[in-house]
Amino acid sequence: MALIYVVEDDVNIREIECFALKNSGYTIEDFECAKDFYLKVRERVPDLVLLDIMLPDEDGLEIVKKLRKKAETRRVPIILVTAKTSEMDKVKGLDIGADDYLTKPFGVMELISRTKALLRRSQNMSEEKFLTLGDIVLDDEKRMVCINEKPCDLTYKEFELLKMLLQNAGIVIPREEIMVRVWGMDYEGESRTLDMHIKTLRQKLGESGSRIKTVRNVGYRME
Repeated sequence: MALIYVVEDDVNIREIECFALKNSGYTIEDFECAKDFYLKVRERVPDLVLLDIMLPDEDGLEIVKKLRKKAETRRVPIILVTAKTSEMDKVKGLDIGADDYLTKPFGVMELISRTKALLRRSQNMSEEKFLTLGDIVLDDEKRMVCINEKPCDLTYKEFELLKMLLQNAGIVIPREEIMVRVWGMDYEGESRTLDMHIKTLRQKLGESGSRIKTVRNVGYRME
């Protein structure tokens, strides 16, 4: 079942949200501030975020902006929860990347309905098991890659690197972001390591390796 992160500083509201979502079969992690939420996202990206706008340490709208700038969280569905009722507040939230919103006070049935609808849309748009581009087919479940229907033997890091590029095809991914996602926050090696992995990945992909483009002084993009 889907993993949902609930970010809400009001204890009573957070308990109601968590109780309702758990009863609907979802796995829930809850947070009362942005700091704790960010730490957990680094460990595991959720399937959906239920996010209050008014938090003690950071505005919810700023959190949305940051999530949308990161490759690993760019497509995570976000429902904003706010006490603000003006149309402009709602429009602003949607414009910066939120997928839906709930205005306090809201009913439990509405929360569940909107959550189910958003997850359904997200799952219909997602093809996480198979990622394809041209002659490249990546099976994430079996951790296999085929080029022109022939197996391509990749190392663990090469596989994760290719997966990230395919998931963000057409988007330039900064070098720092790739290092964090593939090598981890505490990786302290030289950035040349990334260049070497890109080089060997291109070689193993054969003609399809030319799809990996270098964006000078920024990062890489899969075309």
